[in-house]
Amino acid sequence: MGNSQSVFTEQELNDYQELTYFTKKEILHVFKRFSQLNQDAVNQDKNAKLKRDEILELPELKVNPFKDRICQVFSSSKDGDMTFEDFLDMMSVFSDNAPKSVKVEYAFRIYDFDEDDMISSRDLKEVVDRLTGDQRLDDEDMQQLIDNIFEEADLDDDDSLSFAEFEHVISKAPDFVNSFRIRL
Repeated sequence: MGNSQSVFTEQELNDYQELTYFTKKEILHVFKRFSQLNQDAVNQDKNAKLKRDEILELPELKVNPFKDRICQVFSSSKDGDMTFEDFLDMMSVFSDNAPKSVKVEYAFRIYDFDEDDMISSRDLKEVVDRLTGDQRLDDEDMQQLIDNIFEEADLDDDDSLSFAEFEHVISKAPDFVNSFRIRL
């Protein structure tokens, strides 16, 4: 790992440390994981933008039902492709050191499929479909589940969840932080 230290200047490492929830050593480890996704491209240019399909080779993303949304939300170009800085942001938010409030904000953005700053019944249906995989709920059970979620969480009865309503519900889920994580 000695030569990867020279990939970044001390100032770059300081900046990354300031902007993430990582130590310098962890930042270098994240860079190593990023570069393993496409060694040639990253060796040529540490600021290379890797294709979404390359990012999805990350084992933790490969198995995640929201992998496409995660890539899209963290991609600065919004197409799922990522630079190292995008990748570092993603890994930082999913790290153990990121505060719950930051995790909740990104979870909301990931679950907001139509990106209208609200989680609608359509968004919820997509979330549930992805979580249940092959054991999809029938229409009646799906509607019942969505109605129950709105009954519990939709405080202003507008048939969608605002960020504040979503945050309120997540605050009641003690296992949320553990499930919204990628270990280095």
